[in-house]
Amino acid sequence: MSHTVSDTEPTQPPPEDDRAFFGQPKGLMTLSGLEVWERFSFLGMQAILVLFFADTVSDGGMGMDPGTAASVSAAYGTLVYLVSVAGGWLADRILGSYRAVLYGGVLIACGHYSMAVPTDTMTWVGLGLISAGTGLLKPNVASMVGKLYRTDDDRRDAGFALYYMGINIGAFAGPLITGWLGDHASWHWGFSAAAIGMTFGLIQYVAGRRHLAGRKHAAEFALAPEPMRRALRLIAAGIVVFALITTALALAGWLTMDRFVDLLTLISVIAPAVYFVVMFRSPRVTTEERGRLRPYVVLFLASVAFNFILFQAYSTMMLLASANARTEIFGFHFPASWYASALGAFEVALAPVVAAVWARMGPRQPHASNKIAIGVILGGLSFLLMVLPTSGHADDTYKMAAWWIVGSYLLLGLGDVLLETSGMSATTKLAPKAFASQTMALWFLSLALANGIQAQIVKLYGEVSNPAYFGVNGAIAVVAGLAVMAAGPWLKRTMHPVH
Repeated sequence: MSHTVSDTEPTQPPPEDDRAFFGQPKGLMTLSGLEVWERFSFLGMQAILVLFFADTVSDGGMGMDPGTAASVSAAYGTLVYLVSVAGGWLADRILGSYRAVLYGGVLIACGHYSMAVPTDTMTWVGLGLISAGTGLLKPNVASMVGKLYRTDDDRRDAGFALYYMGINIGAFAGPLITGWLGDHASWHWGFSAAAIGMTFGLIQYVAGRRHLAGRKHAAEFALAPEPMRRALRLIAAGIVVFALITTALALAGWLTMDRFVDLLTLISVIAPAVYFVVMFRSPRVTTEERGRLRPYVVLFLASVAFNFILFQAYSTMMLLASANARTEIFGFHFPASWYASALGAFEVALAPVVAAVWARMGPRQPHASNKIAIGVILGGLSFLLMVLPTSGHADDTYKMAAWWIVGSYLLLGLGDVLLETSGMSATTKLAPKAFASQTMALWFLSLALANGIQAQIVKLYGEVSNPAYFGVNGAIAVVAGLAVMAAGPWLKRTMHPVH
């Protein structure tokens, strides 16, 4: 006789778990550990992905020109965050959070193992599996962290701080391992390390499942049996039809890589526009809630402007570091992809400092909209800084000091700490109640749009001068941040209850 998890074990963690992890629930250790390894694998792979695309075929790469390599890498990011919107719905209605995260992790691991096989076909299969897996895992882990606490639990913010520190530890460690292997062995050995890391994450996730809240098989807002069967049939049919159409178009020569990138960009623009129209017109949204949606549109666009810069830390900045930055500090030589680890290191170091500053300032700290504006400005400044070392050279054979790239990532890391924490908090508070369970979808759509725009703009990398590329993009971000700051008085009036 078969049994579900809820039949054989309680769905709440044991009472002694409540303060077993630095005063936090023990389940936080399980989920933070999973995120360490997921970010290790995801960002470790992403740090070398654009370099793999741009490397020559004879050296084990795919031989793309730099602009195309950056564009395809950005399109992959677009797909990941678009799928994440569906991942949240699947967990809520069909799979449940525990199974969504587990299945997502399995798909991610299979994707990385596929990329370890040195063929172009397995590379694309692997990226598809990782996109689907990350879409299932990423939006649901954070919701599982929230379920560890009561709504009025004062430890919630500190718990999420520990959780995000785990994310950044993975972001720091991943590029160190995959980058070294990619530089000293082969790119596919680097992808293998990402696969092993995700496997470790899955093992500790399953081993620690008894410490997680609500780990029953049923989804929290599960569809009724008949609608669920219909939904599953439609999903299966949709996947098959999509596969058949894309295969036919590819064989006919119409679905080229450039057109696929353009299609993803188009979807990333249409999806949030439709989402906002639905919310503004929904009869379930009150007049007061509709008034709070207007300032959120401004913050949504600010997130797009910042993340357009942030995501290039793993594309154009990697290409720049590989071609035009010294890979030596104090006589120690390192792979160019190690620069990506600086971003995670800075965020680990700066997050508690920023939190302490805000706590010290108390009610005198800047409004959430100004924190977001400062974050966008810092992102723009990180690009403007690169104008200095890339200017005044007769050709592209120059090598800038490592500290220029490190300084750029310092500004970017501080901007990310300021924007992401305030932006996520504002999202949960400003979203209408009828759409409260879909607030993560809104945030992921801003990330998808940032990647979609990036997929088009980075095509200019290598076609225009580096000072022009980084200068114009950086200036646009700074102007966007200043515009948000100028709108500060209006945002403060309309963003209640956000402070």
